[in-house]
Amino acid sequence: MPLAAALTDAVIAEAGQHPEATAAELCRDLRDLAGAEHWSRRMADLAGLARPRSWTARAAQRRHALELLLDRLSGPGEAPAPNQAEQAVLALAREAVRLADSLPRAARGRLRDRLLAGLAGEATLIPLFHLLREAGRQRARGFEVRFSGLIDGTPHDLLLRRDGAEAELACLTLSAEAGQPVQHGHWCALMDGINPDLQTWLAAHPGRYLLKMTLPSGLRGPEDVAGLQRQVSALLAAQKRQDHSEAAVLKLDPLVLAGARASAQGLPERLRSLFGPEAHLAVTADPGGGSVFVMAARAGQEDGVAAAAAAALERAVAERLEGRRPGILALFLDDIERHRWLELRQSLALESAVRRIFTRPDVSARLVAASCATRMELFGPSRPDEEDEGELRFRNPAHLAARCEALLPAIRSTV
Repeated sequence: MPLAAALTDAVIAEAGQHPEATAAELCRDLRDLAGAEHWSRRMADLAGLARPRSWTARAAQRRHALELLLDRLSGPGEAPAPNQAEQAVLALAREAVRLADSLPRAARGRLRDRLLAGLAGEATLIPLFHLLREAGRQRARGFEVRFSGLIDGTPHDLLLRRDGAEAELACLTLSAEAGQPVQHGHWCALMDGINPDLQTWLAAHPGRYLLKMTLPSGLRGPEDVAGLQRQVSALLAAQKRQDHSEAAVLKLDPLVLAGARASAQGLPERLRSLFGPEAHLAVTADPGGGSVFVMAARAGQEDGVAAAAAAALERAVAERLEGRRPGILALFLDDIERHRWLELRQSLALESAVRRIFTRPDVSARLVAASCATRMELFGPSRPDEEDEGELRFRNPAHLAARCEALLPAIRSTV
């Protein structure tokens, strides 16, 4: 049985105090744990982000998809059978409610604090659900799991025990934006700013166009966004084909692809194969005239997501692991698109970065293993034929506990 299915079954089987709860009742129990007033205020804030044809709004909806899904599932009326992603979310929501019921008052308060932290500002519930998922996965591997961070206030989150051996495990979350020279949030802001002018220009210049942009220093802040927007608008207004500045090199050409008259809906996949996983793409179409304007941007520097992930793990070794037991770090890499995650896995860039930090004595003495997962793994397996279903796991062969049979299920490498 794939591990995700075993995890879901285990969580449901252990949810003794909520065995018959419907999806709506379960989500309402989680809402009540946070407090109905806090929950309602959060949902109102998220509803306020929705704007038609806004790139930023769509990105916000994707970022907060977990909270929005839980709120939708808590609604009245009979809902259709949950799909795979919804089943995974419901299993973890059930675990959160079961855990809250089992904890002493102080620990329950810490759990509620984590829940509320995920319902504030730019934060999400992903870190809490990552913790719950990791605990479930370790139980499914045969470990006794103690929520030591909640119960005992330890810097690590979980204490694992199996056949007399112990390990401490800390969960951490990192946004992939930290390592991307062209940050997706700024790309969305650029598109929202330029789209009105672009729609007007496209109506006056029917056709199919490709604007290629090379950004030597990336796109890292509002000033960069404003400057690039002005440069693109000036190029279009002057009806130029090229423009060069210190910040960007622009080149406007006719869009020539196989099946060029096909619908704009099919363009992103073809463009992705043409420009690669690191490119940022945007397609603007004029539904009435069939015109299309594509923007493709690449940074003039290497993507640093793998390096940012390794740096986060290195910091966590000192900050989150006590060092009295073998340490495991479970990193959740958020805000990363599926094609970019697949490329990171296939290129072995993340493995190389993590194994480099294993060679540092201060890290190697404490850290026996590290793992990395994304929303693709949280919401369901990306490759059901693999036991770890897309998660990357790395064992540190230099650690004294690297060959401990009792710990092997938690520290085994996948690559």
